[in-house]
Amino acid sequence: MESSAKEFITEWVMPIVSAVIIAVLINKFLFFMALIPSTSMYPTLKKGDRIFVTKIYNTENLKRGDIVLFRSDELDNILVKRLIGLPGDTVEIKENNDVYVNGEKLDEPYVKQPGGDERGYGTYQVPDGCYFFLGDNRVDSYDSRFWNVKYIPKSAIMGKAHMILFPFDRFGMLR
Repeated sequence: MESSAKEFITEWVMPIVSAVIIAVLINKFLFFMALIPSTSMYPTLKKGDRIFVTKIYNTENLKRGDIVLFRSDELDNILVKRLIGLPGDTVEIKENNDVYVNGEKLDEPYVKQPGGDERGYGTYQVPDGCYFFLGDNRVDSYDSRFWNVKYIPKSAIMGKAHMILFPFDRFGMLR
């Protein structure tokens, strides 16, 4: 009886416990899944999409145009937006809704509804160690243009979105 209990523990319990520990560590330190709760990134991301996100440990690897998840202390929520302004950038949003970074107009093929609230027009100087974000659905995105704290510190950055996992008919890499 003792050997069958030992055998059960070695053959079943230990592998299952090991797998759970590995899964928790991977989820904690490497990547995770996120659910899109709103239409602010439409049409790139739709409400209800589940996305694959890699953890970010070095924000120096982020590029303008990346889709990033971050913690907003102001909204007490995790948000998903497109990275527009890097530390030190000057972002200008014109009345025709064109976005310029450091004097160059951004090519934004992912923006299908460029309109927005005139309160968002203006020039934003991104401080060192911070980032400026906009949603792809500019007419329905509460983003850096409207937050009291316009810039997200690098300490709030959680991860970079790479692909849509679900629903399966939208499965694919993000651009």
